[in-house]
Amino acid sequence: MQVYTYSEARQKLAVVLEQAENTGKVLIRRKDGRTFALMPEKIVTSPLDVPSIKANITSKEIVDIVREGRER
Repeated sequence: MQVYTYSEARQKLAVVLEQAENTGKVLIRRKDGRTFALMPEKIVTSPLDVPSIKANITSKEIVDIVREGRER
């Protein structure tokens, strides 16, 4: 895990953010000795958020397929 001083982190912010994204965590140390952790935020997505597909099927055909499946 990489540790940067406050001044380094300020000067190289883009590099620090990239490193945090790649490794999961970067520490920033102030002159007074306090240390802060910089971690990327996790993106929360729904399991129902799926990409759509292009299909040449009508809504009537979809309803018929669903009805057929329910009759089994």
